[in-house]
Amino acid sequence: MAKIAIKAAELDPIWEDFDSGNREMGQLFMMGFDGTTVTPQIRKLIEEHHLGSILLTAKNLKSAEDTTRLVFELQTIAHNAGHPVPLAIALDQENGGVNSLFDEIYIRQFPSAMGLAATGSTELAYQVAKATAQEVSSVGVNWIMGPVLDVLTNARNQPLGVRTTGDDPQEVSSYGVSFMKGYKEAGLATCGKHFPSYGNLEFLGSPMDVPIITETFEQLQLSALVPFRNAIAAGLDAMMVGGCAMSSVGTNVMHACLSEQVVNDLLRDDLRFDGVVVSECLEMEALSHNIGVGGGTVMAVKAGCDIVLLCRSFTVQQEAIAGLKLGVENGMISRQRIRQSLQRVLEMKSKCTSWEKALAPPGIARLSDLQPSHTSLSTKAYNNSITVVRDRNHLLPLSNIIEPDEELLLLSPLVKPLPASAASKALTESASMASAEPAIWERSASVMSGEGVFRELGRSLARQRSGRVLHTSYTANGVRPVHENLINRAGAIIVLTADANRNLYQNGFTKHVSMICNMQFSAGGEKREKPLVVVSVSSPYDFAMDQSIGTYICTYDFTETALNALVKILYGELQPKGTLPGSISQSQKLNQSRQHWLVENWQEERDSNALDALVKSTIEGSPPGYRSELSSSSSNSFLLHNQDVEEAHFVVRNSSTQALYGFCSTYFFKSTGTGVIGSLFVDPTRRKLSIGHSLHNRAIRTLLQREGIKRFQLGSRLPSIFLGIPTGNGAEKKRLRQWFANMGWNTALSRPVCSMVARNLSTWSPPEGLAKSLQGAGVEFDLIFGWQYGDTILDHIKTNSRQGVVEVYKLALSDQSCGIIRAKRPKDGAIVGSVVLYSGDSAFAEFVPALKDTNEACGGISSPVISPSVGEYSTLLQGLILLGIRQIKQQGSNACVLDYIDGDGNFDSLSAMGFTVLHSFDEVTCDAATWTMVPPS
Repeated sequence: MAKIAIKAAELDPIWEDFDSGNREMGQLFMMGFDGTTVTPQIRKLIEEHHLGSILLTAKNLKSAEDTTRLVFELQTIAHNAGHPVPLAIALDQENGGVNSLFDEIYIRQFPSAMGLAATGSTELAYQVAKATAQEVSSVGVNWIMGPVLDVLTNARNQPLGVRTTGDDPQEVSSYGVSFMKGYKEAGLATCGKHFPSYGNLEFLGSPMDVPIITETFEQLQLSALVPFRNAIAAGLDAMMVGGCAMSSVGTNVMHACLSEQVVNDLLRDDLRFDGVVVSECLEMEALSHNIGVGGGTVMAVKAGCDIVLLCRSFTVQQEAIAGLKLGVENGMISRQRIRQSLQRVLEMKSKCTSWEKALAPPGIARLSDLQPSHTSLSTKAYNNSITVVRDRNHLLPLSNIIEPDEELLLLSPLVKPLPASAASKALTESASMASAEPAIWERSASVMSGEGVFRELGRSLARQRSGRVLHTSYTANGVRPVHENLINRAGAIIVLTADANRNLYQNGFTKHVSMICNMQFSAGGEKREKPLVVVSVSSPYDFAMDQSIGTYICTYDFTETALNALVKILYGELQPKGTLPGSISQSQKLNQSRQHWLVENWQEERDSNALDALVKSTIEGSPPGYRSELSSSSSNSFLLHNQDVEEAHFVVRNSSTQALYGFCSTYFFKSTGTGVIGSLFVDPTRRKLSIGHSLHNRAIRTLLQREGIKRFQLGSRLPSIFLGIPTGNGAEKKRLRQWFANMGWNTALSRPVCSMVARNLSTWSPPEGLAKSLQGAGVEFDLIFGWQYGDTILDHIKTNSRQGVVEVYKLALSDQSCGIIRAKRPKDGAIVGSVVLYSGDSAFAEFVPALKDTNEACGGISSPVISPSVGEYSTLLQGLILLGIRQIKQQGSNACVLDYIDGDGNFDSLSAMGFTVLHSFDEVTCDAATWTMVPPS
C-alpha cells in the first residue's frame, strides 16, 4: 500500500491557505449527508470548505457496486478541488445486527462482537475483523469506526448489548485488540469507541437529558478504561469520545467530548493517547439545545478533539464551520492548536490512503475473489458462536423428544427492524434523540427486519419436519387464547426473545409460557412437562441466570446466518461450541462446580445443642446494628409437634464434630395443602458453598411428596420466626431475593408481611376518634376461651385460606393462656372478625420468639381474620387490636407484639395506633404443580 509520509514542514502550505481565508479547517470535520448519490450540499462542503472526512451511513449505501461508485465520485470531487490528501471515508461495520453496508452477494455477514467472544477464539475474531476490513476497503472505505471497547459494567440494561464483548475488562481488551489488528492488517485506520465508556449509563428518559456515567475516574481506571488503555498501547489510530455526562465526586462533566478534563487530562495525559480524537455527533438534541452547535464545536476543539462529527444536517454543519472560524478569529482557538489537529489527521490519513489508492478502488472484482473464503469464515464463526447455556432436561436435539407426527410451535416477538435499517429511517430518527450515541442508529443497516428473519427461521425448521411447524408472533399483549391453543396442540415449543431485560413483556410472556408447559398433563391424567426451548436472539442476559428456564440457547444476533446455525444445533446437525462471555460465563462455571452436600434428617436428641450453637453463630454473623430474626430463638422454636401439621427438618452436619453447617425447617399444613419452608440458614463462615442450595432442594423434594400438596410458601405464620424473605436490611434483602429467585421462586409476586410492636402500654392510648368509629361499625366484641366455641370460630376462619390460620386458632382454643376476641353482627350473631390473644407464658408464645425481643413483659395478638363482606376492614381490625391491647394491659404487660401482619394497606392504620415494625419480610407463594427443580449443577 502506498503511503504518504507527512512531515510538519509540509503542513505550512495548508496552514497558509487556511490563514489566507481558504477552507482547510475542513480537515477538522467529519460530516454525513442524506442520499445514495452525491448531493449539492456534500459537494459544496468538499469543494468550498475542504471537508476532510465523510461518514457514510446506511442511508447512503444501496449495494457494494453503488458504494464503490459513490466513494470514487466523492474522492474525485476532492481531488479536483485541490485537496492535498484524499478524504477519510468512514463507516460503521460492527457486524451482527449493526452494519452500514449490506450486499447479500458480495458482503458477508459475521457475528457481533459478543458473538465472536462466545467462540472463545481471539484468532477467529482477528480473521473476521480482517475479512470485514478487506470487504469495506474494496469499495473505497479507508476508516472503520471500531472496535467497540466498552465494558458492560451494567450489562443487563444497556443499549450497547452485543455490540461489545461483555463485562470482563480483560476479555474486552483481548478481543478489542484482535479486532483492531485485523482492521489494520487490511489497511484501514481504526477508531476505538466510546470513550470513556458507554457500559454503565443512567438514562433519565427525556431526549433533552444526557445519559450519565456515575462512576468516578478512579472506578473507571479499574475497569472501563482497561480496554482503551491496551488498545492505545497496541497502536489505535483514533478514539471517539462520547457525548455522555459524568457526575461523580470531583467531576461535573456535561458532555464528555466537550470536556478538557476528559479529552486532554484523562485521554491525552493519563492514557498517553496521541492519535486522532473524534467527538460524538454534535447534532444530538441535548447538546445542541443546551450549548448550540457553533459553541459546541469550539468547546470540542478546545477540549482536545481533532475531528468534530456532524452526521446529517447541512444547516447545522455550516453552523459548526462558522463557529470554528469565529473561534479562531476571536482568539479562543490558537493557530498552534489547529496545527496540532491537522498534524494528527494527516498522519492518520498517511497510514490508510493515498491518491493512487483512493482513485482506484478494487471494487466488485476483489469482492468476488474474497467471496468463497469469507463465506466459509462466516459459517465457521457462527457455528462456533451459538451457545447452549443449559439443557437440563436433555431436549436437544429436538428429534429426541418430539415425534414425527407431532407439531413444533415457534413463538417469536414482534420486534422492530435491526437498528437503523434504511427501511426504518423514521423510527431511527425518533430513537436517536435519547440514544447515548445518537448517530449509530442511522449509521448502520439491518440485514433484514426481525419479523422477516423469524418467518424464514420457521420455514427452515419446517423443512426439517415435513412442514409440521406452527409459527405465530407475540406482543406486549401477553399470552392470548390463540397462544394457549397452539401450546396445547404442539408437541414442543420454541420461544424467541430479543433483549428481554429491556423489553420486559418478552420476559413475562416467556415465563407465562413456561408455566403453561409445566402444567401439561397426559391423556391418562399424569403430569407431563411439555418441552420448552428458549432462544435469546440478542443479549444473552435475558435468561442466563434464570434457572427456571431449563433449556436456554443464545445466538447473539437474529441475522439469517445466525439462525441457520441455530437450526443445525436444534436438530443435532451441529454440536454447540459457544460459551457465554465475561462474568456470566464464570457464574455458569461456578454453578457447574457446586458441591452436593449430604443432607440428613433432623434428629432432636442428636442435633438440638448443635442447632442452638448454629442459631447463635448466625445471630452473631448479622450485619452491625441489625437485630436478627433468629434473636431469642432456640431449637425448640422450630418444633410444632402438631397433629395437623407434618413437619420435616433437615441439616447439613459434620459427622465427626457433630457441628451443624446449615438447617432448614419445613411444614405441611394439611388444612390448606401448603408446603412451607419456615427457615433456612447457614453458618456465616460456610456460605457460598452450596449448603443452602442442597438444603433447599431436599426440602422441596420432600414437600412435593406430601399428599394433597397445592402450593409452596416461603415463610411461616406458625412458627412465627421467618414470615418470609427478610427485608429489614436493604443490601441483604436484594441478595436474598436474588438467591431465592435463582432457586425457582417468583419473588416478583411476593407480598410484604411483618411483625410489629407497641411499647409503653402503661401510657398508651387509642387514636382519637377510634371509639366513635367503632360505634358506627355496627359490631359487638367479646372475649372467649376454650373449645366450647370451636365450631363457630372454625366456621368463621374458613373465609381465610392462608397457611397456618386454622392451626393458630386450634392452638389458641386448646390453651387457657390464650383467648380469641370476636366481632359479631348484633342482628344475627354472625362472626365477622377475630384475633388470637396470648400471653408470654402460653404454649403459643414459644413459637413467637419476637415476643422475647421486646425485653419486657409482653403479650401478643395474632392472625386477624375479617370476613370479606365487611366494608370497614381497617376500622374493624383496629377495634379488635384495641380490645386486645386493653386485655394485655390488664395482665400487667407493658408491650404488645402483632406477630403476623399483612402489609396490604395495614401498616398505616396500625402505625396510627402506636405500632412500629419489629421485623419485615416478603412472603412468596408458588404453585406446586408448576415447580421446576434447580439442580446444583
